[in-house]
Amino acid sequence: MLSLRVAVLATVVNALVGVPLAYLLARRRFTGRALLDLLVTLPLVLPPTVTGYYLIVLLGRRGWLGAPLYAATGWTIAFTWYAAVVAATVMALPLLVRTARAAIESVDRDLEKAAYTLGRSEWRTALEVTLPLARNGILAGLVLAFARALGEFGATLMLAGNIPGKTATVPLAIYTAVQTGEQSTVLVLVAILTALSCVVLVAAGRLGARAT
Repeated sequence: MLSLRVAVLATVVNALVGVPLAYLLARRRFTGRALLDLLVTLPLVLPPTVTGYYLIVLLGRRGWLGAPLYAATGWTIAFTWYAAVVAATVMALPLLVRTARAAIESVDRDLEKAAYTLGRSEWRTALEVTLPLARNGILAGLVLAFARALGEFGATLMLAGNIPGKTATVPLAIYTAVQTGEQSTVLVLVAILTALSCVVLVAAGRLGARAT
């Protein structure tokens, strides 16, 4: 249940942040665009533990943002299930942005120009023309992001820790079960994640095919 809660919340946050980012990168030209693209994509190629370290530097009790928060409230996000959501969100964001961006870029610009000539603003054109036409690609990105969030391990271990009943998601539970020799638990959890991954790949593949 913790893993599902983390994956669902991470996917919702990714939808709210990632889709606008994908649109911005696909349709706008601005100073710093290459840097933004680099920062969004970086967690896709960095080892998860490195990304987790950066998150600790940023959000840990002594981090750039974490220290002022702890000084003001006495609360830190590190080693809570909220940290697992943050880690899963950051690790899954590149998959959504890249998939949604490709879908948005595939939308015919002439259709958008036609909407402009009918008096639609860029905002309304994006909501009424661009995003609906890119819907299947965006949904495929969300499905992939959900799967990535569900299977996140390294960054979660770094920022949230492996606390049973508190931050131990399924991948962390598998790691613990392997270390303690609980083979029956390992087999069940591995089978569940494998089945879910197969379902996700099939769903993403079908949505991607419809998008093209």
